[in-house]
Amino acid sequence: MDPLASMAPVTLDCEVFSVRQINRAMRLMPDGAEARVLAPRGRHNLAVGIERSVSITIEGNAGYFIGGLSGGPAGGPSVTVDGFVGWAVGENLMGGTIRVKGSASQSAGASARGGTIVIEGDASLRAGISLKGATVAIAGDTGAMSGFMAQAGTMLIGGNAGPGLGDSLYEAVIYVAGRIDSLGADARVEDLSDDDVSTVKALVEQTGFDHIAPGDVTRVASARQLYHFRSEHHGAY
Repeated sequence: MDPLASMAPVTLDCEVFSVRQINRAMRLMPDGAEARVLAPRGRHNLAVGIERSVSITIEGNAGYFIGGLSGGPAGGPSVTVDGFVGWAVGENLMGGTIRVKGSASQSAGASARGGTIVIEGDASLRAGISLKGATVAIAGDTGAMSGFMAQAGTMLIGGNAGPGLGDSLYEAVIYVAGRIDSLGADARVEDLSDDDVSTVKALVEQTGFDHIAPGDVTRVASARQLYHFRSEHHGAY
């Protein structure tokens, strides 16, 4: 048996083990196990491909694709990053949760299909790009083109949203507590329903984003005019 897999609780130092060794050790942990990742120092691809329900704390700033491809229909890991992350945190997440204590760079939650990604700071442009069913909750501001081509799932933005919000949305819904610089192609503001308020309230309770008033957010969804390409609409794409 790999000696890393026998540690309980597991402490994994990035200055001792490679990223491949660390991820392998995490994948071998049984459900309910815990791991601490020390000295990440911006390393990429940590906690990638973790299917089991384990708890992982990354103690410091991390790089690209943190928690990517993790989880599945039965759940997934609970990953906490005590710092900032680079591009595409939670990319293709299938289940479980990822919480970033700082801010995130571009494409947070890209193509995520399940689970929840919580960012306690700001997120750069294209957060939630091609979202496919997951929940992305951001306490602060987001950059341009957030929710671009989001197909399913939910986004909650606790601050302001940059230009082009929800460009080419399909069935995903975006809730914004602050200002929206501009909407993207085929995105529109819709009336807030009681179900929307309940959804946002549940997310506020889950994330701890108590600066968001559930009844005072803006709902952005698809106008459903660009589902199919039409030559007369070419200028809108």
